[in-house]
Amino acid sequence: MNPPNAILHELLNLAEIMLTNGAEVSRVEETLNRMGHAYGATQMNVFAITSSIVVTMVFEEGEEYTQTRRITTPVGTDFFKLEQANALSRRCCSSPLSLADLKDEINKISKISPAPYTIYLGSMLGAGGFSVFFGGTILDGVIAVIFAFLLCFLQRHLNSICSNTLILQFFCSLFIGSGICVSAHFFPVIHADKVMIGDIMLLIPGLMSTNAIRDVLIGDTLSGIIRLIAALLLAAALALGFMGAILLFRRLGL
Repeated sequence: MNPPNAILHELLNLAEIMLTNGAEVSRVEETLNRMGHAYGATQMNVFAITSSIVVTMVFEEGEEYTQTRRITTPVGTDFFKLEQANALSRRCCSSPLSLADLKDEINKISKISPAPYTIYLGSMLGAGGFSVFFGGTILDGVIAVIFAFLLCFLQRHLNSICSNTLILQFFCSLFIGSGICVSAHFFPVIHADKVMIGDIMLLIPGLMSTNAIRDVLIGDTLSGIIRLIAALLLAAALALGFMGAILLFRRLGL
């Protein structure tokens, strides 16, 4: 028989993967409820917010097991990981895996990471496309692609140095905005506003805002407010970074 504490620990590992890769709080709670019952619990008490998960499993014998998990990993978006986690939960609900197999499957999911070139390519295509879409020229799109590459490089390599996402967002915005202003000064044919629009699109916390509103509408008010505040702070850091770059170079007369 699988030790309940060990099963609960692995369920929290799976929940953490889902929560830190863009899953809604309600989806995380529902997944834990279903998997807990599949592993023999008669009652599941699950409470999850963006920064913490608390789970209590109650069994027929009256035994109760409670574990908590503090979520410190920055929240991102990885739909492939979410798809794999959902597939694993459905498999466990239909035919529960052994503890060893469950641990192996969760470890495999946690180690999944997209190829770096796909992130760079997607960001470059997105920035260039948005720049042209909002009225920029082909040259503006090309410049936006170049700065999108630099932006991805900064995000990937500074993430391990700066754990504060607000500071990282502000620094990246300020650096990219300054670079665009310098480019527009030396090459007047470039439309700095159109290039900035393309690169700003890569930093806007759109999915976080959407999930926040969704959480509030379905009743997860606390989680929704936390996500909404985080999204607003990231948007403010983004705006301050680009605005700071524009005001700085305007003050310098460039």
